[in-house]
Amino acid sequence: MAGPGSLCCASRGASALLATALLYAALGDVVRSEQQIPLSVVKLWASAFGGEIKSIAAKYSGSQLLQKKYKEYEKDVAIEEIDGLQLVKKLAKNMEEMFHKKSEAVRRLVEAAEEAHLKHEFDADLQYEYFNAVLINERDKDGNFLELGKEFILAPNDHFNNLPVNISLSDVQVPTNMYNKDPAIVNGVYWSESLNKVFVDNFDRDPSLIWQYFGSAKGFFRQYPGIKWKPDENGVIAFDCRNRKWYIQAATSPKDVVILVDVSGSMKGLRLTIAKQTVSSILDTLGDDDFFNIITYNEELHYVEPCLNGTLVQADRTNKEHFREHLDKLFAKGIGMLDIALNEAFNILSDFNHTGQGSICSQAIMLITDGAVDTYDTIFAKYNWPDRKVRIFTYLIGREAAFADNLKWMACANKGFFTQISTLADVQENVMEYLHVLSRPKVIDQEHDVVWTEAYIDSTLPQAQKLADDQGLVLMTTVAMPVFSKQNETRSKGILLGVVGTDVPVKELLKTIPKYKLGIHGYAFAITNNGYILTHPELRPLYEEGKKRRKPNYSSVDLSEVEWEDRDDVLRNAMVNRKTGKFSMEVKKTVDKGKRVLVMTNDYYYTDIKGTPFSLGVALSRGHGKYFFRGNVTIEEGLHDLEHPDVSLADEWSYCNTDLHPEHRHLSQLEAIKLYLKGKEPLLQCDKELIQEVLFDAVVSAPIEAYWTSLALNKSENSDKGVEVAFLGTRTGLSRINLFVGAEQLTNQDFLKAGDKENIFNADHFPLWYRRAAEQIPGSFVYSIPFSTGTVNKSNVVTASTSIQLLDERKSPVVAAVGIQMKLEFFQRKFWTASRQCASLDGKCSISCDDETVNCYLIDNNGFILVSEDYMQTGDFFGEVEGAVMNKLLTMGSFKRITLYDYQAMCRANKESSDSAHGLLDPYKAFLSAAKWIMTELVLFLVEFNLCSWWHSDMTAKAQKLKQTLEPCDTEYPAFVSERTIKETTGNIACEDCSKSFVIQQIPSSNLFMVVVDSSCLCESVAPITMAPIEIRYNESLKCERLKAQKIRRRPESCHGFHPEENARECGGASSLQAQVVLLLLPLASSLFSR
Repeated sequence: MAGPGSLCCASRGASALLATALLYAALGDVVRSEQQIPLSVVKLWASAFGGEIKSIAAKYSGSQLLQKKYKEYEKDVAIEEIDGLQLVKKLAKNMEEMFHKKSEAVRRLVEAAEEAHLKHEFDADLQYEYFNAVLINERDKDGNFLELGKEFILAPNDHFNNLPVNISLSDVQVPTNMYNKDPAIVNGVYWSESLNKVFVDNFDRDPSLIWQYFGSAKGFFRQYPGIKWKPDENGVIAFDCRNRKWYIQAATSPKDVVILVDVSGSMKGLRLTIAKQTVSSILDTLGDDDFFNIITYNEELHYVEPCLNGTLVQADRTNKEHFREHLDKLFAKGIGMLDIALNEAFNILSDFNHTGQGSICSQAIMLITDGAVDTYDTIFAKYNWPDRKVRIFTYLIGREAAFADNLKWMACANKGFFTQISTLADVQENVMEYLHVLSRPKVIDQEHDVVWTEAYIDSTLPQAQKLADDQGLVLMTTVAMPVFSKQNETRSKGILLGVVGTDVPVKELLKTIPKYKLGIHGYAFAITNNGYILTHPELRPLYEEGKKRRKPNYSSVDLSEVEWEDRDDVLRNAMVNRKTGKFSMEVKKTVDKGKRVLVMTNDYYYTDIKGTPFSLGVALSRGHGKYFFRGNVTIEEGLHDLEHPDVSLADEWSYCNTDLHPEHRHLSQLEAIKLYLKGKEPLLQCDKELIQEVLFDAVVSAPIEAYWTSLALNKSENSDKGVEVAFLGTRTGLSRINLFVGAEQLTNQDFLKAGDKENIFNADHFPLWYRRAAEQIPGSFVYSIPFSTGTVNKSNVVTASTSIQLLDERKSPVVAAVGIQMKLEFFQRKFWTASRQCASLDGKCSISCDDETVNCYLIDNNGFILVSEDYMQTGDFFGEVEGAVMNKLLTMGSFKRITLYDYQAMCRANKESSDSAHGLLDPYKAFLSAAKWIMTELVLFLVEFNLCSWWHSDMTAKAQKLKQTLEPCDTEYPAFVSERTIKETTGNIACEDCSKSFVIQQIPSSNLFMVVVDSSCLCESVAPITMAPIEIRYNESLKCERLKAQKIRRRPESCHGFHPEENARECGGASSLQAQVVLLLLPLASSLFSR
C-alpha cells in the first residue's frame, strides 16, 4: 500500500508529465507558427501546372510542328559563322556611298548658287514677286491674293510623309523680325531662284533625297520642296537659318572663345539683361567642335563657373546650359577694370592652345560692355600683334555712343567686329555678325568643306512640326556646304553668301543595315568625331511617353553613356580615332522598358565611314548570334507560300529599295518582293540573299497556317477562348499571325500592331518575345505579362514564346520563335486548379493555396508576379510585396541583383523659374521693351538710369519662384535574374517575434517559379526591395572634375582661321538703331492692337 509520500511523488510525476505535454504542445505551436511548408506538395503543384500550361502553349503555338519542319530541311542548310570585320567594312562602304550621293547633291547646289550670284548685279530698286512661305495662298477680305502670296500649288506627297508640298518649286521663309521686301533680301531671293532647277534635278537623280535648302547670310531661307509655313499663336516664326548648327558649322571653322562681361555698376538694369541675352545668343552659335569660358569683371575677375578657372570647356549642350544657369545670378556693382580681364583672356587662350585640347584653329575674345575708357593697345601689342591671331569682337550695350570709337578701334585693330546693341530685339542680328567675320578666311580660300552635323531634331521647321503631331519627332543629320561670293571685287572681303544643305533622317542609315545579318541581339551604331551617338538602339532622345518631348542634351549623348560597361572607353576611343578593329566585353542589356536584363558577351567590330566624321560599329552577341544559315528553295515554292494572307514582313527592314523610283513608293516590302520575283518591275533593287532566305522561311513555316486553322475550326478546342492569338517570327523578319477569337474580342488590341514597337520586327531590334525566347533553354517557354507605359501596370494578358533552333554540333542558331497570347484570367485559373491537387489517398491535403496561413505566388525569372491571391499585385515586383523572402532568395543565391546605370535619365528637381531675358524675345514683350526704349529716349535727360531700372524691374524683372521640372540626371537601379541551376529552395527567415518559412519551386519547361510563403509571420522589420532608380548625386568636387574632364575627341580635319589677303577694314559700326526699331514696331503694333 502506498503511503502519502508515494502519492506525493505520483502527483509530482503527473504534474511533470502534464508540464511536458504542455511544453510539447507549445513547441508544436511554434512549429506550426513556422508553417513548415511541404516541398513535395509544392513540387506536385508546380509539376501539374507546368505540364498543363506547356501543353497549351505548345499545342496552340504549333512549336513542335515548326521544329519538325525545320529539322526536315536541316540537311539542306549551310551554317556559316559571321565575319564581323568584313561585315562592318561592307556596311561602312554602303553608308559611304549613300552619304557621298547626298554631298554631291549639295555640291551641285553650291556651284549653281555661286554661278547665279556671279552673274547677278545688285539693284537697290529691284521689285520681285516671290513665293513667301508664310503668305502663299493667303487672300485678303476681297478674295485677292496677298502681295508675295500668289497661288502656290501644294499636294500631299508620300515621300515627304504625305505633307502638302510642291515638288516643282521652292519657296522662301523670311524671319519675322526682317522686312520681306528689304532690297538685300529681294536681290538674294531673285538670284537664288536659279536653284529651283537644281533642286528638281537632284531629286530626279537621287529620289531618296528629302528636304534641300539654301540659308542666306541675309536671313532668308529657300526650301525645296515648297511648303506652307504657319506662324505660332503669337504670329511669330522663330526660325532663323543662320543660328542653325548646320549653318554655323559650315560657315566657320572650330573656335576657342573667351566671353568677357562687364558687371560694373553702370551695367545695372536693362543693360545687364541685354548683356545676359547677348551672352546666351553667343552660346547658341557655339557647337561641339568649339571651346569657351565666360568671365565677368568689375574691380576683380569672376569666373562665371569658378571651378573652370583658367581653362576652356567644350561647347556641348550640357556645358552651355550649365553656364546659362549661372548667368541668372549675375549682378552689377563697382568699377570696370577691363585691362585685367583682357590680360586674363589672352593668357587663357594661349595656355589652352598649348595643351592641344581645344579647337587649335580660330581664337576670339567677345567683349560685352557699356564702354571702355581706353584702347588698351599696349595689351594687344603684348599678346596679339603683329599676327593678330586672336580676334576681338566688341558689343557696346546701351544707346550712348561716347565709348563707341574706343570699342570699334579695338575690334578693327584685331580683325574683329564692333556692334552696338540697345534693345533685346537687336541682340540676335548683331551677334550673327561675328560669324561672317570668322567665315572670311574660308571664303578667301574658296574651301567648300563638307560638314555633317550630329543627330538632331529641328522642331521649328514646318515639316517637323507636322511630323511631330503625326508620328513623333524625326532624328536626322544634315550635310551642308558654304556658298561664297566669287566676284573679284569682293574676294578680299571674304563674303559668305550662305549655306546649302540637305537632311538625312537617321532611319535612312538604318535601311542600309541588313538586320538579319546581325542576329537576334546584334545591332549597328554610329558616332561622331566627338564620340556622340549618331544612331544606337539605346539612344532615347525623347521623354514623357505620349508627349514626345526632347531631352535637353539628347544630341550630345556619348557612346560611353550607353556602352557604360566599357569603363576605360577602349571601344569609344578607338572609334573616335577612326580605327578598324574588334573589342569584346560582357554587357547587361535591358529590355521590356528597362525592367528586365539580359547578360551576354558582345563582340564589337568597328571602322570609319570615309568622307564623313562618323565611325560605324557592329555588335554581335556570342553564341547563336554569331551564326547565320542559308536555306534553299525554288522561287515558285516560295512565291506560292508568300501569297498566304497571314504572312507579313518587317516594315522597317529593306528587302527592296522602294525609294529609288516614285512608282514604287506606295509598295509594301511584301508587294515589292512579289513583283521583283515575278520580273514585273526590273527597276526594283532588292537584296537577293535576304529574299532567298525569306522564301525558305515562307516554305518551311507554311504548314503552320493549316495547323492553326484546324485548331480554330475545332469548336471543342479552346471552348472558353482563353488562348486568343498564335504568332511566329523568323530570322528574316517574316511573321505569321492567327487569331483564335474575333479581332474585336481581343483583350490586347495593340499586340503586334505597328505601334507595339517592342513586339514587332523593327529597324534596330527583333521582337521582345523573340529575344527573350532565344535566351531560354531550348524546348521551354518564356512567359510574361506586358508592362504598360503608365504608372499603374495592370495587364490582362500573358504572352508565352519559345525558340526554334537548328542543332548542328555546338552551333545552334535560332531560326524562329513562336508563341501565343492568352487571357490572364485563363492562365491564373490553370494555376489555382493545379495548386489544389494533393497526393494523399483520402483526398485531404495537408496544405492548400486556399489556406489563410499561406500566400501563393507565381513569379517569373526577373521576379515579377504573374499570379497572386491579391489581383492588384499582378505585374508588381515580388520584392515589393514580400521583401523578407526576396532578400533571403538573394542571400541564398536563388536570385541575383544586377546593378544598372542610366545616363540618359530625367529626374524631378526644384528650380528657380523666371521670366527673364529669354522671355523678352517674345514679340509682345519685345514690343513693350522697344516702347520703353523710346520713352526712355524722350526723358533721358531727367532720370535715365532710374527710369530704365524702374521699367526693368516692373516689366522684365525675374519673378523668382520654385518650380518642379524634369532635368537630365544619372541614375542607378537594380534588375534581378534567377539562377538557372537552382530548381528548388526552402528557407526560414528569423524575424523579431516569429520565423517565416517559404518554398520556391521552378515550374518545369518555363521561366516561372511557384513561391509559397507563410503568411502568419509578417516580418515587417524587413523593408521591401524596390526597383526604383536612385539619382547619382555628385558632390561639388566631383561635379567640378566632371566639368573639367574632356574625353578624347577628333578635331575636324580642316581649319581656316586666317588668311593674309583678308580685308579687316570691314569691322562694323554703330548702326541706325532707330530704323530697326521702327521696322520691329510696325508689324508688332499691328499684331498687338488687332487682338
